[in-house]
Amino acid sequence: MQKLLEGSLLCRVFAAVGLWFRAQWQLSRVIGRFLAPGGGEQASEHSVISRAWRAFHRGLAAGFEALRLNKLLRGSILTMPYVWCFGALVLAPVLPTMAVAAIVVASVASLLIAFGCDRGRRLSYFSANKYIFLYAFIYIVATLTSITVSGSLMGGALTTFFVLFAIVILNSVTTRRQFDALIYAFVVSGAFVSIYGIYQYLFGAVGATAWLDSEMFSDIGVRVYSTLENPNVLAMYLLLVIPFAAASIFVAKRAVPRLFFTGCLGVMLICMLLTFARGGWLGLIAAAAIFLIMLDRRFIIVGIAGLIILYFMLPDVILSRFLSIGDVGDSSTSYRMSIWLATIEMLRDYWFTGIGPGTAAFNSVYPLYGFNTVVAPHSHNLYLQIMCDAGISGIVVFLAILFTYFRALCSAVSRSTGTAPPARRQPPDSALKMENTGKDKSSKILQIAAISGVGGFLVQGFTDYSFYNYRVTLVFWAVLGVGALAACRQELAIE
Repeated sequence: MQKLLEGSLLCRVFAAVGLWFRAQWQLSRVIGRFLAPGGGEQASEHSVISRAWRAFHRGLAAGFEALRLNKLLRGSILTMPYVWCFGALVLAPVLPTMAVAAIVVASVASLLIAFGCDRGRRLSYFSANKYIFLYAFIYIVATLTSITVSGSLMGGALTTFFVLFAIVILNSVTTRRQFDALIYAFVVSGAFVSIYGIYQYLFGAVGATAWLDSEMFSDIGVRVYSTLENPNVLAMYLLLVIPFAAASIFVAKRAVPRLFFTGCLGVMLICMLLTFARGGWLGLIAAAAIFLIMLDRRFIIVGIAGLIILYFMLPDVILSRFLSIGDVGDSSTSYRMSIWLATIEMLRDYWFTGIGPGTAAFNSVYPLYGFNTVVAPHSHNLYLQIMCDAGISGIVVFLAILFTYFRALCSAVSRSTGTAPPARRQPPDSALKMENTGKDKSSKILQIAAISGVGGFLVQGFTDYSFYNYRVTLVFWAVLGVGALAACRQELAIE
């Protein structure tokens, strides 16, 4: 069957188109400029922040040496920040928000202790770091200048803290074995969350029909939410973890692990379907398209054939739910559209500074602009809500983070396949070097997973406010940190 498809006229047409685009990609100056690593690390080494950090680090290490804490704590779990990062990422969908925040605090403390015990340790460089720090600073300012500071304080503090977790996880994982273990633990955690969601569908769950238009979708009995309190939030979480489950199948070197990760991916996909989250399904399609096309352009024809087969094989209840996307007769769609329009009206007055993060700030202003007395805790759109929280500077810096993130990962994928221009030589004391080390299939697949997971998440962000649940916020920024590590996985020490 495979030989028949490969020999068909349609397959040859797609192959020719793919080769043409590949040639344009490799010859394009714009693409070459986009993929070529910059010299940002050298500039970062001489920045005020880097100098201040090095002075702080020297003082911290000197204090540890004077108190002999470096000898007392060396080798203890307190100097293993990656363990605490594992805990935060794996337990984020299970524990309450404040319990997860406590583990993040422990990971920050452990990282500082690790730096105190090792005078020679260096901060890991990633091109998006400066924008992540700036984004966190903008949220601090937005919180302090909110129209209701008390109402924004908790949400602003958690957002700032969880944003910086990307930097923490980047500096905590120092070996390839730690990195791979983190990925596998993340996938297993997602599988357990999905299994519980499937259990809810089979045996019922409290409030599982609260997110349904009973007139339009009377055939849907349950929308699962697992441990995350809302089906749409569960879909957001699964979008971040599913690509890594798929990558783990390709990366596994033996049949038993490959079969295990296939099972993990299977239960996640089933759980995603059972959320009946249309935005999540769109995000999943986008993530799958990015993953497969970047992995091998020949998957284009497989994907098209797969979509056609799914159209005829999916149950009517799922198909009708998906085809209702954009139908203003659906109460959920009309509800969102009215909120988007009202939020845009509100931003005409608050586009520059925003109103401050959190539900309390939004509810203080939104009712003045809402249509038909529609009540909403947020704008149901990631990008509109960031502007509501922190104004134009917040959304611009957020987009800058995404641009530099995708640029670094795409550049890493090209280096992993040996198709990118040689990287500029980095300083010898760089903690994570970004040099061209030739082809590395495993690193390439994990880099693609990091791209597709974030890409799918951002697609769903058009239909909902993805950061409403702070635990999902943490997972998103943790995945950005994981993506930064994936970009330089080849340079990590194996042990």
